[in-house]
Amino acid sequence: MKVKKTDKTRLGIAGFLVSILLFFLVIGAFVSGASTFSGKARSEGEVTLRNAIARATVQCYAIEGRYPPSVEYLEEHYGIQIDRKRYHVFYEGFASNIMPDITVIPAEE
Repeated sequence: MKVKKTDKTRLGIAGFLVSILLFFLVIGAFVSGASTFSGKARSEGEVTLRNAIARATVQCYAIEGRYPPSVEYLEEHYGIQIDRKRYHVFYEGFASNIMPDITVIPAEE
């Protein structure tokens, strides 16, 4: 009878250790996936912001007949929202009738 109790105890400990191992594997996979998703979202955010600024710039040209003088003008009049902690935006306009260069660079954290 003592042999059966010992076998059950050994199986219980082995099952417990396997459960713990599986738990940590699942947690590791989750953290890895979340990290990958975060990196991809960050790079897509950069492209999305640049496209939004370009669309608002063209919309301003269509409505007002000139390209906006600055990004701040787009924020004030066309609803563009820039997270200045995450992105640096460079908006270089040569003339009011030439499409400006728009560059979005992620800020170093």
